[in-house]
Amino acid sequence: MMAEKKIPAKMNFEAAMQRLEEIAEQLESSSSSLEESLKWFEEANQLITFCFGKLDEAEQKLKILVKEQDTFKLVEEAE
Repeated sequence: MMAEKKIPAKMNFEAAMQRLEEIAEQLESSSSSLEESLKWFEEANQLITFCFGKLDEAEQKLKILVKEQDTFKLVEEAE
């Protein structure tokens, strides 16, 4: 099994999506080896997982928005 490439701690959703686009372009246009294609696929899979996590976080924040007298405010989650 190949070594896992770690997602940089400073990466944000937009940067991850940009990298996914780059990987997709490489896979579509390249005549690279199977090994290289597998590395890109593994990286893409990690980025997809990261992006879904960020989307889940955003969804949870939106779910805790409550309407108070025609305005919205973010209610902090109790931990």
